[in-house]
Amino acid sequence: MTDNALTDDQLTAVQAVIDRVSSWQDGATEGTLESEVRKGLDEVGLTLDDDQVAKVVAALEADKGEADARAALA
Repeated sequence: MTDNALTDDQLTAVQAVIDRVSSWQDGATEGTLESEVRKGLDEVGLTLDDDQVAKVVAALEADKGEADARAALA
């Protein structure tokens, strides 16, 4: 699934996952972040490919909780 294939509702759901994970992510390892992102995506019924998940995790790490789903998946 690419950013172009994500609807606004799906991007909103990804943003909700980012917001939830970022609320406690300070000091968490990359593996923990990835696991929590995948868990959150499962909970909202979305599947992203490995590259997209890696982009979300990288955005969380780089932006210290201010990550934007649309920018992360661009």
